[in-house]
Amino acid sequence: MAEPVDAWWRRRQWSRGAAVPYAVGEFRADWASYPVLIRQYHPDWNHGVVLTQIPPAAEVLLIWECDVGHVFVATPAEQRSRPGRERRRSVWCPECAVQAQPQRWPVLPEDWPTAVPVPQRVVRVAGRQTLPAAPSRGFGTRIPAAAGATTGVPAGAGAMPSGAVASTRARSRRPDPGAPRRPKQSVPRSICSKTPRLPSGESFTSVCAPATASAVEAELRAALSDRFEFTFDHSAIRLDRPFFDHVEVWPDIILPELRVAIEYDSTGRHGLEHVGPRQETDRRKDRAVRGVGWEVVRIRTGRLQALGPYDLEVSGISGRTIARLTDTLREIRGALFVDAYAR
Repeated sequence: MAEPVDAWWRRRQWSRGAAVPYAVGEFRADWASYPVLIRQYHPDWNHGVVLTQIPPAAEVLLIWECDVGHVFVATPAEQRSRPGRERRRSVWCPECAVQAQPQRWPVLPEDWPTAVPVPQRVVRVAGRQTLPAAPSRGFGTRIPAAAGATTGVPAGAGAMPSGAVASTRARSRRPDPGAPRRPKQSVPRSICSKTPRLPSGESFTSVCAPATASAVEAELRAALSDRFEFTFDHSAIRLDRPFFDHVEVWPDIILPELRVAIEYDSTGRHGLEHVGPRQETDRRKDRAVRGVGWEVVRIRTGRLQALGPYDLEVSGISGRTIARLTDTLREIRGALFVDAYAR
């Protein structure tokens, strides 16, 4: 079983009974045919152990950095077996190997149709049966003078006053039950064109992202910044399909190095946030983010239940919450990789 380089080195010191179990240059001939791996290896990131001191078959986790700058963890056997018969530099880095494959570009705003048709609706031919209209009262009808003389009603008693207009409000507001209903007009759907042309899954600073309005989110970002050297200036993630009117989403906190998005959810002042239909929107947002290779960690407060496998149910932001969040990041991406960014 592979283990961190410091634990592996201590175990070798104990098993071989020497402070330096392997001399520098002992395995130089084994690594000479892999110049790319020699360039990717940094002793400073591996507790000062030189690459020529590590046997090629050792089950030890080492930190590597490719020519582009991707930092990843792999064993010597994994690195030596990746090239195979190909000699591209990208095959020695898992991140570059993925990017070397053809990317599926999302639907760009200029390619999106100007109007999305609404689903067809069934036109009702006959409506529900309604009660007949009630007879008008007072001055609703004009009674002729002759009729008034016959019935004993004084002439003009049932007539409308001078200048009055007969009320037709009750009848004008009642639609004809047999008349077909008019279908609603479809609203043209437009996609924002300000999203930059990037591959799906790339994070960036968006001009459309709203400013941070929650003091708790700022406190959470500051607590993570005190512990880790992550990039905190990105505000959006490029998607491969539209999410409402954009092809991007705006998580509360984005960690590009780990490809993890952090969301802080609370019920709000009136207890209506992130519940009901808004909770379904959160689920849809999580699916969109995971669809481009990211993971989502939601910090749920106010008795909100977890939506994903890595969500945290807490009472508020505290030192214990930050510790649980750190352990969750280690569980997602590995403790060795996450601790490499620790301050």
